[in-house]
Amino acid sequence: MKESLVKAAYEAAKEQYAALGVDTEQVLNRLAGISLSLHCWQTDDVLGFENPEGGLSGGIAATGNFPGRARTIEEVKADLSKAVSLLAGKHRVNLHAIYGDFDGKYVDRDQIEPAHFQSWIDWAKASNLKLDFNCTLFSHSKSADGFTLSHKDKAIRDFWIEHVDRCRRISEHMGKELGSDCIHNIWAPDGSKDITVDRYAYRKNLRDSLDRIFEKNYTNMKDCIECKLFGIGSESYVVGSHEFYMGYGISRKQMITLDMGHFHPTESVSDKISSLLLFSDELMFHVSRGIRWDSDHVVIVNDDLLNFAQEIVRMDVLNRVHVGLDYFDASINRIGAYVIGARAAQKAFLFALLEPLKKLREYEDSGRWFERLALLEECKILPWTAVWDYFCLTSNVPSGLECIEDIAKYEKDVLSKR
Repeated sequence: MKESLVKAAYEAAKEQYAALGVDTEQVLNRLAGISLSLHCWQTDDVLGFENPEGGLSGGIAATGNFPGRARTIEEVKADLSKAVSLLAGKHRVNLHAIYGDFDGKYVDRDQIEPAHFQSWIDWAKASNLKLDFNCTLFSHSKSADGFTLSHKDKAIRDFWIEHVDRCRRISEHMGKELGSDCIHNIWAPDGSKDITVDRYAYRKNLRDSLDRIFEKNYTNMKDCIECKLFGIGSESYVVGSHEFYMGYGISRKQMITLDMGHFHPTESVSDKISSLLLFSDELMFHVSRGIRWDSDHVVIVNDDLLNFAQEIVRMDVLNRVHVGLDYFDASINRIGAYVIGARAAQKAFLFALLEPLKKLREYEDSGRWFERLALLEECKILPWTAVWDYFCLTSNVPSGLECIEDIAKYEKDVLSKR
């Protein structure tokens, strides 16, 4: 779109929003300050470099075989750099432990060191990015029966506790090197495909394992713990349910992670935010899109995403939440998947920030329900897309369909040659 048209449309939108008490310049500044944590595993279908030819297990699956999957760390970095170049604002990259730079050697997970991730840190410094991290508790011989930190075999629990300990040390190193607290997320796939008769014992084991893990405190990283409703192979029972982690997180003062795909399809993550932030200082979110189940579809602007962003903005808690993307689609161009999802999250926050919240609250506080609903409906057709195009323009990133051409060129020049 021509620059003059974008600017003219923005000026008209700016005036229209100002009439409702919304300062679009202030909104754009706030939007630019929202950092998303981009998940590295969209580039290579969650295979990593511990054993890149190995398959996935532990409640996750990547579907599709679109050409161009990243096969090396350098290819992952190149794809991430390309995706970031098409996004306005400053963002983060989220790594899993299996993405270490192991120099072609097998390093078991209870042996990983900060040195295995130094090349990632160096790349992040050079790219003006920050890093987040995840222990990898799936796709391993010691998780093959569906249990890790909650396993009834103490030796296996000890193995995974050591792995998570090392991941926390790696996270501390990343945070210190990059000058920004590294968010370390713990998700355990523990659960059972069929009926379980000793639910309590597994959950007690998980509680005790986590207690051991969190005995040591760090200053340059933050922990978070992620719940789930069910997974592949854990359809009947998940040890780390929402109730488990809510109780653990609040009682132990640990940050809770809410994944938008980890609940019943009729549940809304947005409705949980106000409840949890009454008792927790911070929350971590994994932005995903489940269709019928936790299917990790590419994020789009839909009601779930809009409600999520609106709740955060309406509560004025942007400084108390961390937002990461979490999906992996191997059926379409993987860079395109990154950009669609990340931009959808940004668009949702823009839409939320442009709400005439003062006027809406006036209506609500005075019991004027008709006026409140009428204004909410009008917000849907206000010219927020003109503000979005201007945001892209002033951030020197392509807007609209220009992204398609840019990504298509990268596919032709880079992805198609892999």
